[in-house]
Amino acid sequence: MAYNIADLLEHAVDAVPDRTAIVCGARRITFDELDQRANRLAHHLAAHGVGPGSHIGVYSRNSIEAIEAMVAAYKLRAIAINVNYRYVQGELNYLFGNADLVALVHERRYSDLVADVLPNHPKLKHVVVVEDGSDGDYDRYGGVPYEAALAGSSPARDFGERSGDDLYILYTGGTTGYPKGVLWRHEDIWRALGGGINFVTGDYVADEWTLANEGKESGGLVRLPAAPLIHGAAQWAAFGALFTGSTVVFVPQFDADEIWKAVQDNKVQVLTIVGDAMARPLIEAYRKGGYDGSSLVAVSSHAALFSHSVKQEFLDELPNVVITDAIGSSESGFTGIGMVTKDADHSAGPRVNFGKQAILLDEDNQLIEPAPGAVGRIARRGHVPLGYYNDPEKSKTIFVEIDGVRYVVPGDYARYEEDGTVTLLGRGSQCVNTGGEKVYPEEVEGALKSHPDVFDALVIGVPDERLGQRVAAVMQSRPGVTPDFAAIEAHVRTELAGYKVPRTLWVADEIGRSPSGKPDYPWAQRYAQEHEAAVDLSKPATPA
Repeated sequence: MAYNIADLLEHAVDAVPDRTAIVCGARRITFDELDQRANRLAHHLAAHGVGPGSHIGVYSRNSIEAIEAMVAAYKLRAIAINVNYRYVQGELNYLFGNADLVALVHERRYSDLVADVLPNHPKLKHVVVVEDGSDGDYDRYGGVPYEAALAGSSPARDFGERSGDDLYILYTGGTTGYPKGVLWRHEDIWRALGGGINFVTGDYVADEWTLANEGKESGGLVRLPAAPLIHGAAQWAAFGALFTGSTVVFVPQFDADEIWKAVQDNKVQVLTIVGDAMARPLIEAYRKGGYDGSSLVAVSSHAALFSHSVKQEFLDELPNVVITDAIGSSESGFTGIGMVTKDADHSAGPRVNFGKQAILLDEDNQLIEPAPGAVGRIARRGHVPLGYYNDPEKSKTIFVEIDGVRYVVPGDYARYEEDGTVTLLGRGSQCVNTGGEKVYPEEVEGALKSHPDVFDALVIGVPDERLGQRVAAVMQSRPGVTPDFAAIEAHVRTELAGYKVPRTLWVADEIGRSPSGKPDYPWAQRYAQEHEAAVDLSKPATPA
């Protein structure tokens, strides 16, 4: 069986050719149109030397063309490389070289940056440019207009046989150094993120036609991934939907009001977000905008903190919506999922049920028994990635073998709870060691953001002569609110042990995050170094 991204999509095309596949603004295309357009682009790329194993950069905001370009690559057994549209010249130079790009599909708005970087990459010989209404000059490097490339190529689906062993790469990170390309087999990434496993039961999907056939019978759903397609959460929310014959709705770039308009206009049923960074502005906009969200049946968060207090705000406004919270990463895939109830504890980070293949390991890579309060590193076995592209040394740091079983250990910590669930604590690299006690940022961030004055926050460790490190936070207050720091401190003390309460606070206009909404802790450290603290309880008060 070919558990291959292109094959799985083609099965959905054959099952529901006339159903709408993608909506973006006023544009919409059917599954059959998506297939034919991707075939045309694949033939165009093949005519310019792209073949099995070739790497094609996709440098775009969310769009129909971005999905078509990825699918075209997989049809050729080539590899689509996600290019972060926020990158500047140095980052693009690194990525284009590290990823060994031979072709590039980009939006016209990025023409100047592409022109600056291309001379440094002689392997990158062909560029296709998506019209976006901007006036970038791509003639100087021979860019081919996207629609012209399609018009001159065949729509036939006449490609060779593919395999579940074909490769998929997702570049991730970049806030703590240069990005890394996580290398997966198609079958493994499908099983880990793309619907090839039932996320609740842990059972595998029977065969490569199951999703398409079930979607044909059920009619599919209308889904809106709010994150950018440069992020794995959005890619796999989109692909997983398309495999089931569901309609995917995009907004080019995250804008809370535009998302609610798209939900309202397209009767979106499932909204996929990345944690509080998207959830908070979305629920604020919903309250102010008078939007109709009655079509929604589910809101699902992936890959970042989605605090219980914000989930409760969603339930207050949309009481009939099911809210799910999934944890995982580009390196691990799906690790666990939880559902929200009205009486849920909101004092900590996401609390989920582990998937069947997830466990906790101690610092010596020994399995931790699931006893309440036990803390360890999340590990996952089964369908896991092959490693990091072009980085064998880094690859060795995230894999361990225990009793002949290979586990991926990306660095996230969690705690077993009495009810059998686990609470996600965050990356060990961001753990604050204060007086010998370990404090994980995400649980403190959740407590801070449950206070009504706090819109967003990142928790960091700063040097302390007595404790080694003390807990600190950079926070963003709600618009028009002057934060009551004493009240915030008192509130956090009701949620967490005293040693976890931030002793130093900075207030920023906006919290630094990646395009997908993931926290940028190096930004928070820089902000703390460059600005005077609003509150510093580590110092004695100045006499009046």
